[in-house]
Amino acid sequence: MSQHPSLRVGGVGARHRNVLKRYERIKKLVEAEKWDESMTVFGLPKVKSQKIKVNKGDGKKEEKEGEEKK
Repeated sequence: MSQHPSLRVGGVGARHRNVLKRYERIKKLVEAEKWDESMTVFGLPKVKSQKIKVNKGDGKKEEKEGEEKK
């Protein structure tokens, strides 16, 4: 008997999520240097979460151009 697709575990963390957990928000604030250790974890400022789109075709064009220049 096969497993239903909704019960599969693989790829769960790879999805883009708009809502971040508290520790993820703090991590982004630390990276942006907007977090101070004296701040409380309640009432955190909003953190923008952007989805990054990767064009697969651009890399191929750069490789072809690089080969022609050699």
